[in-house]
Amino acid sequence: MRTREDVDFIRGVVHPREQWTAHDERAPLMTEGTDALVPIPNEMALQLAASVKRWPGETVVADGRTGARVGPWRIEAAIREARAKIEGLPDTFVFHDLRHYFASALIAGGADNKTVQARMRHAKASTTLDVYGHMFPDADESTRAVIAGIFVARADSLEATAD
Repeated sequence: MRTREDVDFIRGVVHPREQWTAHDERAPLMTEGTDALVPIPNEMALQLAASVKRWPGETVVADGRTGARVGPWRIEAAIREARAKIEGLPDTFVFHDLRHYFASALIAGGADNKTVQARMRHAKASTTLDVYGHMFPDADESTRAVIAGIFVARADSLEATAD
């Protein structure tokens, strides 16, 4: 999300159109499917709209002092400042860790693997499972309930035919 045109404030979606390179330059999206719309909550759309109103300009995320676009270098600097102020935040915390936080929040909130895959822009669901599979809830009890239901139904069926 770079420009105001990338955000549909009414529908609450962001349309990714570019990414930053390792050299802090803008580049087209490299992976198929990464241009899919990203749903955002109404509260976030309202905050982004308020930010655009307060700091008008080409980009959505801008330096509050100058209104200039904010690239990864500025975001990393802000995170370094935050690390010193937020108790419990690891010294190694970086911007990319927010991506993992996002995925783990989706999983903790009950999102299924395919939904997390779509939001993380993974090309394959197996990638999502490889990285975040350990975070998905254990299904022992639900599988026990399925098999117990089959077992009971089969036992009831055998009992009925024995009578």
